[in-house]
Amino acid sequence: MQFWIELLNQLQSAISLAKLVDISKRLILAGAAYLAVMLVWLFVRRIMRSRLGSFGDPTTAAMLQVFAKILFITVGLLIALHVAGLDAGALLASAGVLSLTIGFALKDTLSNIISGFLVFIDRPFTINDLVEIDGQYGRVERITLRTTRIVTKDGRMLAVPNAVVMNKTIASYTNVPNLRIDIKVTIAVTENIDRVRGILVNLVQSDPDYLQEPRPRLVVVEINDYNIAVELQAWLEDERQHMEKRFSLREAVFNALVDAKVEMPLQTIQLAPHKVDLNHIGTPGAMPTELTSNQRND
Repeated sequence: MQFWIELLNQLQSAISLAKLVDISKRLILAGAAYLAVMLVWLFVRRIMRSRLGSFGDPTTAAMLQVFAKILFITVGLLIALHVAGLDAGALLASAGVLSLTIGFALKDTLSNIISGFLVFIDRPFTINDLVEIDGQYGRVERITLRTTRIVTKDGRMLAVPNAVVMNKTIASYTNVPNLRIDIKVTIAVTENIDRVRGILVNLVQSDPDYLQEPRPRLVVVEINDYNIAVELQAWLEDERQHMEKRFSLREAVFNALVDAKVEMPLQTIQLAPHKVDLNHIGTPGAMPTELTSNQRND
């Protein structure tokens, strides 16, 4: 009896060892198959980068590379599952509850990936565009399925989630051929507006970086008690220069008005001195009296 028990234990161990060896072989082959597909993808990606480099549209080129990468990853996983002896359809069906749990845990990531597809399809901006998203200004460096990479004017790299991109207002400074620069300044109410207009409009009319059609103009945007707010409006030939040209034009406007002795007043408050009669403090209706010129000198 003892003999048969030992024999059964040996057979069970042999069967378990055989299964372990078989599973190990399948896993190794599945990994090798997936690695082979990924190596093919690296070769294809290299070809795509060399061919799409002259495509002229970097956004479309990036989109094609992303879709091709997803295709190769999917094919690699399916081949690996087949080599491992697993039915992908049955595996997904049996993992329905697990997939639902993972979906809830990765809902933000999935939302960003779906938004990434919408960014590629809707194209509110393209690579190398100058944009402002959620208060952040910079150049679009790269668009991935999860984030949009923006390089700010001070050299920082920002990874903005695509869900934020799709749910926020996007200001693009390079989607149209030209961009208008507006420089606001205040002048005294006694100044001649036509004289100021001639001074400021001449600044951009003599600069080839600005368009002459539409013509630059100076408009009154606000009339206050102490000054008049005017705005110089000029269209740039190259919209990508708008930051540098805005800074330089603002400085040129100030210098031109100073040279022309145009008054640019700020809001002022005039204080009138008063004398308080201490003998009447506490008397109902008592009011301070204004000092006379002789009293102020005293």
